[in-house]
Amino acid sequence: MPPEEHNTALLIIVSGPAGSGKTTVCDRMIEAFSPSLQRVVTSTTRAPRQGEQHEKDYFFFTDEEFEKRVKAGQFYEWAQVHNHRYGTLKSEIRDKLNRNINLLLNIDVQGAATFRRAAKVDPLPAGRLLSVFITPGSIEQLRERLFSRGQDDQAEIERRLQTAKKELAEGEHFDHHIITGTREEDFGRLRDIYLAEKGS
Repeated sequence: MPPEEHNTALLIIVSGPAGSGKTTVCDRMIEAFSPSLQRVVTSTTRAPRQGEQHEKDYFFFTDEEFEKRVKAGQFYEWAQVHNHRYGTLKSEIRDKLNRNINLLLNIDVQGAATFRRAAKVDPLPAGRLLSVFITPGSIEQLRERLFSRGQDDQAEIERRLQTAKKELAEGEHFDHHIITGTREEDFGRLRDIYLAEKGS
């Protein structure tokens, strides 16, 4: 069923290079505004990291399972990133938007571009999409963040940095930009953007 006329739920896309802090600030937003703002759980073919849970952190699919869903048209977008595939299931978006629940989608830059194109031809997310680009002040700052996380080896960090240089060029296509500061500052900026859009 189409959403009712008074349904003003937003679909907020937050994107930026790996290590930009987008996951942390998105988690803060969910803590602050839940249940009226909920996180979109995306899908991936990569293996779960320690502590991650299926259907909570990601939908973890094998390559075969992911491919079946691609062929069935179940994704708004999907992309190949760092040797794995990631995607956003349509079922994760449609039901909650129809129930007037605001959604927050933490997604890579490549996926965000694909999603913007898909949203233009789908009447449900069209007109609800709000994109925010979070970026470090410099590549060196990003390098320091990736090292401090301790999640990736040297080769993976260098690969992510090369990808980040290309991703930074895509920032101009987003509605809002946040240059990273402290975690509290980043949260405050995203919170202000969200509240301003909801009040408009």
